[in-house]
Amino acid sequence: MGNSNVTGAALVVGALLLAVVPAAVQAQSPRSGSPAATDAASPARPALSTQSYATRPEAQAFIDRMVQAHGFDRAALQALFARLKPSERVVHLMTPTTGGTFRRSWREYRARFVQPARIDGGLAFWQDNGADLRLASALHGVPEEIIVAIIGVETLYGRNTGKFPVAESLATLAFDYPSRADYFRSELEQYLLYARENAIDPLEPLGSYAGAIGTPQFMPGSIRRFAVDHDKDGRIDLRNSNADAIGSVAHFLARHGWIAGKPTHYPVMIADLAKARPFIDAGPVPQSSILALAEAGVTSSVEIPSDEKLVLVDLVNADGPADHVLGTQNFYAITRYNRSYFYAMAVIDLAAELRRRRAGEAPPQ
Repeated sequence: MGNSNVTGAALVVGALLLAVVPAAVQAQSPRSGSPAATDAASPARPALSTQSYATRPEAQAFIDRMVQAHGFDRAALQALFARLKPSERVVHLMTPTTGGTFRRSWREYRARFVQPARIDGGLAFWQDNGADLRLASALHGVPEEIIVAIIGVETLYGRNTGKFPVAESLATLAFDYPSRADYFRSELEQYLLYARENAIDPLEPLGSYAGAIGTPQFMPGSIRRFAVDHDKDGRIDLRNSNADAIGSVAHFLARHGWIAGKPTHYPVMIADLAKARPFIDAGPVPQSSILALAEAGVTSSVEIPSDEKLVLVDLVNADGPADHVLGTQNFYAITRYNRSYFYAMAVIDLAAELRRRRAGEAPPQ
């Protein structure tokens, strides 16, 4: 990047920071590990403009809102948006695959995450960050291995945090991805507020193509609502501070109802899948008692409190019967991080393997 560009970026962030603030996940199927696919081919998408967003009326309306609602400097935002252009790559990656049948398979999905690189990397991460993990677990009631496993599934312990300019990704999805425009305009708003609050040049952070940031891959809105300054250095830094990433994951789960000391799930036996189907189709929120489930032939090999709310989780396999578990409130809390049963169970299984290996226990038979 040339000197003139660096100077321009510095002026943009400086003006954004000086402005006075007045007082004033990709949705996913819970049963899948990725966005739902379709067999129908989509109409050809027109090419995106090559002009900067500063020329777009909808971006100007967004700038107006940021000035009026949050006291941003108009000239600074104009300069920022003049440096942002639509990204064809971002829209392509966000667009569901068409023209073929997508096979969801829990066991294939699990194998991508419960594997040597994530296990060995997780043990090393746990060893290197033990004090911060112990503190976060004590503060928020979330087991250390669950925190480690989420970070491992998300970014391989900070190794794969994304290479897309966050501002460009969010602007592209806010103004050139109509089906999610409202959501991404909100995230763009939250991103600019986050950058100002933490003295960050908004052109500098890199992340996922959807705008997720840092070691735990928080969207900007989640950063502002749930991220914490775990290392107490006066700023929230999910890109460079493992402590902040660890504390933020634990705080997120706690804020989404994690219950300390409770299991994430129970084993289940299903006598008649057809009778159990209404419980499977009821959605991800735990709302069924074991007594109600038992009336449909759904039981467990362990004792479950009669007042505990459960969800019957099906984990579909491509070439065989589905696996099932009874999810608890803690299972549900993990699905608030990523709304996929596959994701939640992969986190849980990776966490169990990390805990077993760290304790030096023998593999389960």
